[in-house]
Amino acid sequence: MSADAKAKTEHPTTRLASSTRDDVFIRGKSLTKDLIGKLTFTEMIFFQITGTMPATGQTAVLDACLVTLMEHGLTPSAIATRLVYSSAPEAMQGAVAAGLLGVGSVFVGTVEGCASLLARIVAGDVGDVNALAKEIAEDHRAHRKPVAGFGHPQHKPDDPRTPCLLAVAEAHGVAGKHVAALRALSAAVDVAHGKHLTINATGAIAAVLADCGIPSEILRGFSLIARCAGLVGHVHEEQTSPAMRALWQAGNAAVPYED
Repeated sequence: MSADAKAKTEHPTTRLASSTRDDVFIRGKSLTKDLIGKLTFTEMIFFQITGTMPATGQTAVLDACLVTLMEHGLTPSAIATRLVYSSAPEAMQGAVAAGLLGVGSVFVGTVEGCASLLARIVAGDVGDVNALAKEIAEDHRAHRKPVAGFGHPQHKPDDPRTPCLLAVAEAHGVAGKHVAALRALSAAVDVAHGKHLTINATGAIAAVLADCGIPSEILRGFSLIARCAGLVGHVHEEQTSPAMRALWQAGNAAVPYED
């Protein structure tokens, strides 16, 4: 290990934030002079996570993605939040955390899985885009693996959110190689499966955020940010119109005891 690398290991630093008696500084910007009242929450998210100020198109695309991911009804994460909140209403944060634990490789968090597939396609030669897409689609089909970003149990034949997201990216000049790779993969997936599989919202989000320059390994974080807001909405509805007992009874009815 080099002396420089050793020093970094022994003396870690942060580039995110510090504070003084009079101010807070985030990535070199004064919170009170440069950020409060100057940036929207969406712009601040982009800046804090990536370290760069977003262009207008990047802000519009990220905002559209956050709006898309915030809510989708009584999904597993929302049900978990409602049940935990009703059991421990003194700890709202615990209920929201319970719901966020459900953002993973099956629900909501599949965006990073799709992004990694698109990265493989984009990393190849321009002329190999369709060939790489075909290889990925056929490999997943042969091994009976779902293709992250494709298919939806409810939205058929197409996910209505996807064209909206792609349209925002195209309107702001953000759609690029990853959106093109998504379209190539979609065509290949349909051929490999012998039927049409919709590009779901997480697939579209993977493509447009990747074209915004956001690394695939942090993409699930944006799903968490958006879903956190949605779960707070479920907590508030549980406060005013409780559904926990109905959900509990529905679970008991759907899964009867059998000796």
